[in-house]
Amino acid sequence: MKKNMGSADSIIRVIVAAVVAFLIFKGIITGTVAIIAGIVAAVFLLTSVVGFCPLYTIIGLSTKGKK
Repeated sequence: MKKNMGSADSIIRVIVAAVVAFLIFKGIITGTVAIIAGIVAAVFLLTSVVGFCPLYTIIGLSTKGKK
């Protein structure tokens, strides 16, 4: 599993996940939308921690800078 995410991409994903978590815990988003958003936020958090996005591999994208 080769890393394909840059630091800016990872930071943005963590921020989005934190905002979604805040909205869910405050009850601003509820129901099915909250469940789906929570799952997406969890995936964003996991991929940012690992530094690898499977979707990027499928479409041939990398946000990681070249050395």
